[in-house]
Order: sequence, then structure tokens, then C-alpha cells
Amino acid sequence: MRNRTKKAAVLAGVALPVMLWAGATVQRAQAAESITQQGNAYLQLMNEMGGNPADFNIDDGKKLWTEKRGPKNASLEQCDLGLGPGVVKGAYAQLPRYFPDTKKVQDLESRLVYCMETLQGFSAKEADKAPFAKEGGNASPLENIAMYVAHESNGMTIAIPQSNAAEKLAYEDGKKLFFYRAGPFNFSCATCHSEKDKRIKISALPDLVDNGPNGARVSYATWPAYPNSQGVARTLEWRMFACFRQQRFPAPKFTSNAVIDLITYMGVNSNGATLQTPSFKR
Repeated sequence: MRNRTKKAAVLAGVALPVMLWAGATVQRAQAAESITQQGNAYLQLMNEMGGNPADFNIDDGKKLWTEKRGPKNASLEQCDLGLGPGVVKGAYAQLPRYFPDTKKVQDLESRLVYCMETLQGFSAKEADKAPFAKEGGNASPLENIAMYVAHESNGMTIAIPQSNAAEKLAYEDGKKLFFYRAGPFNFSCATCHSEKDKRIKISALPDLVDNGPNGARVSYATWPAYPNSQGVARTLEWRMFACFRQQRFPAPKFTSNAVIDLITYMGVNSNGATLQTPSFKR
């Protein structure tokens, strides 16, 4: 009888901490879910209210598109973004893509830099000068033009092509970079963005490998955006730059192949989604 009583006491002593641990785990999970829901509700409310500050960037970009600038005193109205010279509507929904004239896969910003060089006579250094605004500062002309062009595809379906070898290679290279671990923390893009139900503080982290409605589509389709924490409109090129910095990787060069390949990988994974830009971000 004594042995049975002793066993029961031991089991009770083990069971109680286990039950407490399990209860605490459930509470932590519930709290995390509540925080995520609150964060999502906040961003949804901001997006539904309208009046995004990035609207000013779009207006400025529209003016810059038609303004005669540079050594050639020309506008960007004949810039070919993939759908023909001067066609802006729907172009962003199909970028990055391969361009025969440059024999490269280009994203929006790299294509705009090319047009500024060839049509307006800017040097490459002038065209991409200070491509990212300082936090809380004013967007660069290039960022404003990018915001305008992207907004002209708002509400359209993402359809980034994979029709030739160069586009397929960009996707595959982007995939390799996405899963490549390096840096002092041995991080990769996939460390944060290849699993469901992850978050950092109040921000839910989308699974950028998943093509579903809660995966890559949710993130890619809502850029360019206005992150409240930045106080300035931002594009996907900046988002890639910021992610490299957060992984403690060396900063990538603006419009580098690495950045374009990563954008291609995420963009193709988002095909079929509806663009909603500009959106609010945390």
C-alpha cells in the first residue's frame, strides 16, 4: 500500500508541472494568435479607410513620367515596360520579365533606369542616384515613378512570365538565393518565410514558398507599399535590401541580378493573385 501511495505521489509530482507547462504553452499560443489578429485587423482597417500617403508619390510619379528631363530633354512616355512603348497599364503585373533589347530579365526599377539612360540621356549613376529614401524622408524621383507605374496595375492579376530560358533561370537562381544560408546568424530568406504561422512581434510572416491565398500572394501582391514604421513609400527593391540587412548580409547593389532573381522567384509564386498597391504595412 505504501508503494502505491508513493508512486501516486511521484506521478502527481510529475503530472502537475507537465499540466502547468501545457497550460502555459496554450496560453502563449492564444496570446500570439490574438496579437497577430489585432495586427492584421489594424492593417486591414488602414487599407479599407483609403487615403494612403503614397497617393502623393503616385501623383508625383505621373508628372515625372510625362516631364521632359535629362540631357536629351525627353519624357519617359516611350519607355517600353514589356507591353510596348508607352504602355503602362498592366505592365507591372508582368514584371520581372525578359527584354530582348537588353538581353536581361529586368524588374520595374532596373527597366526604368534603362529608359532614363536611353531616352533621357541620364548616366547610370545619375539614374539610380539615392534610389531609397531615408526613413521619414522624401522619396526619390525613381521611387515616385515606380509607385505610379505599379499603381497602374492595381486590381490586375499577377502574371509574371516564365516563357523562355532566361526567365526560368532567374526563377531558379532566386529560389537558390531564397534558401541560401549565410551571415553571422546563418540565416536565409526561408528562415522567416517558408513556414506557416510565424511572426515577429505584431507582424505575421508570410510563407513565400506557398502559392496559396495566405502565402506569397498576400505579401508580393501588396507591394509597393507605405510602411507606417518607415514614414515613406517603399518598393520591392527596398524590401529586398532591408531583408538582406536584417539577415546581416552585405547590402546588395541596387537592381542587381540577385535582387531581381529573388523578386522573380516570389513574383512567380504569386501568379494568379490580384495586385493591391499601394497598401499599408506595419
